[in-house]
Amino acid sequence: MSIELRKETKVIARIKGGLGNQLFCYAAARRLALANNAELVIDDVTGFARDLQYRRKYMLGHFNITARKAAPAERLEPFERCRRGAAMLLARAKPFFQRSYLEEERAVFDPRLLELKVHGTLYLDGLWQSGKYFGDAEGTIREDLRISPPRDPVNAAMAEKIRGCNAVSLHVRWFGDAAKMDSEINLPPAYYSRAIKQITGKVPDPHFFIFSDNPAAARQIPGLPGDRVTVVNHNRGDENACSDLWLMTQCKHFITANSTFSWWGAWLSDTGAAKQVIVPDTIVKFNADIIPLSWESLSQG
Repeated sequence: MSIELRKETKVIARIKGGLGNQLFCYAAARRLALANNAELVIDDVTGFARDLQYRRKYMLGHFNITARKAAPAERLEPFERCRRGAAMLLARAKPFFQRSYLEEERAVFDPRLLELKVHGTLYLDGLWQSGKYFGDAEGTIREDLRISPPRDPVNAAMAEKIRGCNAVSLHVRWFGDAAKMDSEINLPPAYYSRAIKQITGKVPDPHFFIFSDNPAAARQIPGLPGDRVTVVNHNRGDENACSDLWLMTQCKHFITANSTFSWWGAWLSDTGAAKQVIVPDTIVKFNADIIPLSWESLSQG
């Protein structure tokens, strides 16, 4: 009988948020564990247990991730909420490099995480929304985040259509009033129109594939060429989000929303140096470290 020997050091990653944020949580933790020769353990429970508003669920089972799931004790159970709160308070009283529970302190890149030495068990709790947290482990992260392709014929046919043209993924995230695209959260049509014009000037015969939770409204964006647009609207619900993300990665170029979901669609696409990626400047103003240097930010006006 073989006995599995676990490493003395481990990083327990608390996964939370929507699919895009879950991927950022994982990637930062994976790189930290690699750099410290530590075991990576996934807490796939506590980050979702009290998400009563959005009712999001752990979705990383669709990827090539082999890290084991945390045992109840590693999730600080029982009385997880009280024990986690106590661990946070104790950690905040210590210098950054001496903490065993590490919270993200701000929404911008914190280079201290790259220098952190893990001793014993470290709890990592944050979104860590920057490719800089895992840039030196990019090959490993890309391999881990290979998406299991959906097996149904509808997605297979859509993927074939995408790969057969100069496909541009156009993601329109829609919150709140379905009749109002331009709001404090939703990007205005002007951003998309400018991005479409810019892509059309750089990419020969682009075909735009629209990914949106309001596809009918997104289809009305000014500037879309009527004969070169396909609305991808067959993968309904959060349970099929990975199928849409996989289809995005089959595209050659990207117009992203202010969304980590389309960020990952663009990042995971392996189309080489010719890949054009346009992001809204609002996401850059919020976190200047979130976009790779080769991507282009575009104003909304």
